[in-house]
Amino acid sequence: MFRALLVDKDDDGFRAGVTEVADDALPAGDVLVDVTHSTVNFKDGLAVTNSSPIVRSWPMVPGIDLAGTVVESEHPDVAVGDAVIVNGWGIGEDTWGGFAQRARVNGDWTVPLPDAFTSEQSMAIGTAGYTAMLCVLALEEHDVRPDGGPVLVTGAAGGVGSTAIALLAARGYEVHASTGRPEEADYLTGLGASTIVDRNELSESSTRPLQRSRWAGAVDAVGSHTLANVLAAIEPEGCVAACGLAQGMDLPTTVAPFILRGVTLRGVHSVTVPRPRRLVAWERLAADLDQGLLASMTHIVGLDDVIGVSEEILAGRVRGRVVVDVNA
Repeated sequence: MFRALLVDKDDDGFRAGVTEVADDALPAGDVLVDVTHSTVNFKDGLAVTNSSPIVRSWPMVPGIDLAGTVVESEHPDVAVGDAVIVNGWGIGEDTWGGFAQRARVNGDWTVPLPDAFTSEQSMAIGTAGYTAMLCVLALEEHDVRPDGGPVLVTGAAGGVGSTAIALLAARGYEVHASTGRPEEADYLTGLGASTIVDRNELSESSTRPLQRSRWAGAVDAVGSHTLANVLAAIEPEGCVAACGLAQGMDLPTTVAPFILRGVTLRGVHSVTVPRPRRLVAWERLAADLDQGLLASMTHIVGLDDVIGVSEEILAGRVRGRVVVDVNA
């Protein structure tokens, strides 16, 4: 038996709670992991509170990230005793995820825990930080360089935004941070942001297809009107890496930034990224991310706290990263 946060939905409604689960209830997979840590992402908040149809199979253990030690393996490249990370591939959505003390997964989904990180630190990074790294890689591949002008990060106080600021600043970029929480200014400048942009400057509908060029590139976790306004203010040949929809899934923009300034809108996903790309992202995280800054953007909760944290993260009241110690 092991403890897990289980959500279920049927004709009687939706239920979520921490309970004891038998090992034989675990889904199929060739690797069994003793989970030590997970993390709460925005998507997890949606799943735990049933605020969006994230979960596609019931009952479900949410949690799109997990880290732990392999205790059983039938996979040729994964050995008992290996420390591994799993994120994406439908865990916490289609198959049971990380909000549990045990998980059975496909060995192909695992990534070796980098020597630079503990399991706790890897979950302080989690899908949010890994996605931020994918965004930075996308900007670099589109020739957005540190000497090319400032780079904007929207949703800056969130998990993706916080990590993106730290990563970009470490590479020498001038980082501008957009937030609706002015009280977070010291936190954001501590991560490396040089300028704080009021979210209201970007979040309203605009009829202007192009605006004054302000940024060479951007990491956007917000979508909707914010992404439209960011695109309209990107310098010629700039790039926006878009990875989120905190404001909305719509994109009320025009073709003007693309055909008049040559702006690139680069979508960044994290769920089914091929293993080689994942390994590059985690290698860069190990090399570029300051562990002191990582600690400053992280706090730790227990499994029993996840439901409350999920409500807070959807309300926009969570700063940085939340690590779940599943054994606490």
